[in-house]
Amino acid sequence: MRWLRRCASLVFAVVLATSSACAAAPPPSSRAASCAVTKTANVAVPMRDGTVLRADVYRPAIAEAVPVILMRTQYSKDAAQVEAGRYQHPEWFASHCYLVVIQDVRGQGASTGTFSEFTDDRNDGYDSVEWGSRLPGSSGKVGMYGSSYVGATQWLAAETGPPHLATIVPANTASDYYEGWTYEHGAFRLNFIEPWAMEITVSAAKSRGDAKVAEQLTRDSLDVATWLRYAPYRSFPPLHPGDGVVAPYFFDWISHRADGPYWQRWAPQQYYPKIGIPVLHIEGWYDAFLFGGVRNFTGMVSSGGSASARRDQRIVIGPWDHLGWGRPNSSAAPMLKQIGPVGNSPINELMLAWWDHFLKGVDNGVSNGPTVNYFEMGANVWKTTTSWPILGTRWIKYYLSSGGHASSVTGDGQLLATEPITTQQPDTYDYDPRDPVPSVGGHSCCAALSGTQGPYDQHAVEQRPDVLVYSSPPLATDTEVTGPVSVTLYASSSAPDTDWTAKLVDVRPDGTAVNLNNGIQRASFRESSSAPSPIEPGKVYQYTIAVWPTSNLFRAGHRIRLEISSSDFPQFDPNPNTGSWLGDSTTTQIAHQTVLHDVEHPSVLVLPLVPAAASGKSSATFPISTAR
Repeated sequence: MRWLRRCASLVFAVVLATSSACAAAPPPSSRAASCAVTKTANVAVPMRDGTVLRADVYRPAIAEAVPVILMRTQYSKDAAQVEAGRYQHPEWFASHCYLVVIQDVRGQGASTGTFSEFTDDRNDGYDSVEWGSRLPGSSGKVGMYGSSYVGATQWLAAETGPPHLATIVPANTASDYYEGWTYEHGAFRLNFIEPWAMEITVSAAKSRGDAKVAEQLTRDSLDVATWLRYAPYRSFPPLHPGDGVVAPYFFDWISHRADGPYWQRWAPQQYYPKIGIPVLHIEGWYDAFLFGGVRNFTGMVSSGGSASARRDQRIVIGPWDHLGWGRPNSSAAPMLKQIGPVGNSPINELMLAWWDHFLKGVDNGVSNGPTVNYFEMGANVWKTTTSWPILGTRWIKYYLSSGGHASSVTGDGQLLATEPITTQQPDTYDYDPRDPVPSVGGHSCCAALSGTQGPYDQHAVEQRPDVLVYSSPPLATDTEVTGPVSVTLYASSSAPDTDWTAKLVDVRPDGTAVNLNNGIQRASFRESSSAPSPIEPGKVYQYTIAVWPTSNLFRAGHRIRLEISSSDFPQFDPNPNTGSWLGDSTTTQIAHQTVLHDVEHPSVLVLPLVPAAASGKSSATFPISTAR
């Protein structure tokens, strides 16, 4: 399909986000090792159905029994997610006297069987944990770690309740594989899902010895910017080589575009009451799975399967995108790297302290009740508190206002602290799916240059007539905004379905407009994620757009800005405005959009303002201990 003509130049070529893609050295560490380590490669791990998975086992030279640390990865056990700013090498963890097992999941790497995303990782996870607990030299306690899908393999294992699983440390992963993974409020997460499916299909093809498919998909990956413009998605050519289908699960995702039993059988949020172990959650403000990571923390605090599980939950949210946790040699977005060493990842040392406590019984203060460690951007400091949202948060409303000319940054859009008391002309624009608003940063996956993730100047986007721009007056004082953000929007469309997008922006005195986070709402999914329904053209509806959480100190003199539009490509699939979607059809039409902000339709931005008295304990360095 050739119709997304103007966006092609705005899409960077995708750099596949496999663990082996980064050749830089792992993050530095200050913690000394005490155990020599030996490695045994390709150890057979039998599953209940006879399939044999393979793992590398790193064994510390120590007489006493030690806990097992398990990673189950689809990105190659040889790579073990060792990247700049991410994880240390498994040998490093083993040198601190842990028995470390890095395993290829079914159908990937050296493991046998057929790979299918999510399908086998519950039972395989259970079997692998219990196998690890019986290894010679094991104390019987098993912990897990890993990021992204390697976080999902931890939750999927934990859902089955392996008796010897004592704790998990999932990073950058979701609470649901429909909402916030494959789809977001009805919109398809195009720029993540299609390149990711191609990537994992390459590695699966190599594992089964299908060199022809691997070579074809590798070539196709060089043209991802072109493939992102292809529709309908149900016939996506790279995953249909010849007459076959090499990733049937991808087409299942397309077929199940609404929530339901297909998705909920796996969703971690369905299993919190059955999971009775401590969890250390790792997230980033610009990560693709931030929303679900926060929900996993709050869900386990409120509904975990034991008193100790509800107490021993800790989440760390840093100034990170999906891969670039640390600054030295990492691929983080430029504005994140500018934060400097204070934003570097403390995760390796923190994980060791966590395991020392929950697997070895060391009293080191790493857990003292539910804990939130968050990085406040703008101030560039770490803060520690005990709840999410932060206790004492004030929910501040900024009302959309204009004289009917809020289109682009040159218009008259305002954010006001008071409700409208007079009639105001609505703002209007035309949304053309053939010319969608380009994604410039935000929460996505996976590498900084390929996933449209992170903070960027929004100046070019704000010049477009199909972007409504509303700005506050310059702030009189420093203002901390930390927590979930939402927009209530009163709007109508000439189409039977369309999208509404919202983006929160920090505008500096020099005019630089830095995105903090964003959200989208497909109109047909406004009431239900499982039973979408069309809208009536021309009718005004009230929409709630969930802008993903952030933490930012708006400095005095800065302005708060909200952008409203109807597309964010290629992060999300463009809505064709026909009542269908590009998964099934290639037909599009222009929609005339109307946003109201009068007395009867008070469209409003709701921000979580954290007063100084409620703000968490501040630190220029990350606190490993949570001593109150």
